[in-house]
Amino acid sequence: MKTPEIYVSTDIEADGPIPGPHSMLSFGSAAFLGDGTLLGTHTANLATLPGASGHPVTMKWWATQLTAWDKSREQCQRPEIAMPAYATWIKSLPGKPVFVGYPASFDFMFICWYLFRFAGENPFSFAALDIKTFAMALMNCDYRQATKQSMPETWKVALPHTHVALDDALEQGQIFCNMLAERARRADQSRP
Repeated sequence: MKTPEIYVSTDIEADGPIPGPHSMLSFGSAAFLGDGTLLGTHTANLATLPGASGHPVTMKWWATQLTAWDKSREQCQRPEIAMPAYATWIKSLPGKPVFVGYPASFDFMFICWYLFRFAGENPFSFAALDIKTFAMALMNCDYRQATKQSMPETWKVALPHTHVALDDALEQGQIFCNMLAERARRADQSRP
C-alpha cells in the first residue's frame, strides 16, 4: 500500500522578514490527510534569538495586532528545545510530510532555518507546497489574483484568521483540503 502524503499546514509569526537577524516568535502546524482528516497539531512560542531584533516595519505592524503579539509571547521555549521536539513530531506522522504554507516561501524559510539550526535536520526536506500557487493553477489566474478573497466560496472556511500561528495553520489547512477536493472532483468529471 502506498505511503500517504501528510499535508502539514504551517503558519509562523516573526518579528522581521528573515531568520537570523530576526526571530520566529511562534509556529503552528496542523497535519491533514488529503481527505481533510486532521491527524494532529503542534505549536510553540519561541524565545527570541540572542543578538536579533525586531524589524521596524514588522514591529509597527505588530503594534496593530496586540492580542496576537501577547499570545505569541506566552510560555516561550528556547528554540534548541522546541525545534527538536517539532522534528520528532513531524517524523511521528504516519506518512510522508509535505509542508503547506500561505505563502510557503515566507513560512518555510523560517521553519527550514530553525530546524537545521536547532534540530540539525529538516524532516520536510525541501518539500514545500504553496497554497497560492495551487490556487493560481485551479483558478486559472495570475499569481497575485490568487487571494483568499477571490477564492470560490466552496474553498472557504468559517475559521477566523487571527495571526495566532495554530489558528491560521488550521484555517489555511482546511482551505487547502477543500482545494484538494475540488481537484479530485475535476479529475472525476474529466474521466470518460
